[in-house]
Amino acid sequence: MTTGAQALAAAVVRLRAADVPDAPRDARRLLAHAMGIAPGRLTLALHDPMSSQALADFEAAIARRASREPVSHITGTRAFYGRDFSVTSDVLDPRPETETLIALALEEPFDSVLDLGTGSGCILLTLLAERPEARGLGADLSDAALAVAQQNARRLGVEADFIRSDWFAAIDGQFDLIVSNPPYITEAEMADLSPEVLHEPRMALTPGGDGLDAYRAIAAGAGAYLRPGGRLMVEIGAAQGPDVAGLFKAAGLGEVQVHPDLDGRDRVVSARARTAKT
Repeated sequence: MTTGAQALAAAVVRLRAADVPDAPRDARRLLAHAMGIAPGRLTLALHDPMSSQALADFEAAIARRASREPVSHITGTRAFYGRDFSVTSDVLDPRPETETLIALALEEPFDSVLDLGTGSGCILLTLLAERPEARGLGADLSDAALAVAQQNARRLGVEADFIRSDWFAAIDGQFDLIVSNPPYITEAEMADLSPEVLHEPRMALTPGGDGLDAYRAIAAGAGAYLRPGGRLMVEIGAAQGPDVAGLFKAAGLGEVQVHPDLDGRDRVVSARARTAKT
């Protein structure tokens, strides 16, 4: 019988041969998934014989990872802000950098939040889980993405509404907080993306051109959907801070700021709807 340790060693060799970054980490994560145990308990089970089903599942998972499919697509989940979210190839994979937006949004109270391009729902549902008294609406142009977001709402036990909308096109009402992690990769940058990223939906990665089209749409519409003094926060690419800040200022928004992530790279641009006095 093959033990977990033997299967793991062979898998690491195979992933390294496929140039998979951090092959040992990914192999351990996939082995734990195939064995149906928490990753933190894997060490305790490494010397146990694997069942034929677990071994077959692990070998299939390693084959998928060797073809550079993301681990989250193989396991079906991705951790974000302390919670596990279901993910598929229909949504952008939640990333640690986006937690910067969450932390900034939670610095002030809000009763209502709109998430544009909600994808997996990780931003909206995290904010509502942290502020359960608030109400929230997630909008996306992809029906498949909305289905994943609704699944995550059920998974987390979070109340939220979802709507198919091209940015603000189908949105009614005003909100204390509008958030978005829109597609922002430029067309020129697409060729340099890792194979893993290219498994994600193109419409969630790039609008084409200079990567700023989504910010233009958000800047143009946000003023009508923010309550006086309401906040707008968007994730950006590391080089886009000045351009996005300029779009928000040109749209008449106030208190425009560019915020870095934990690595010191520009990550979020925030702005506030002006009040009658300002």
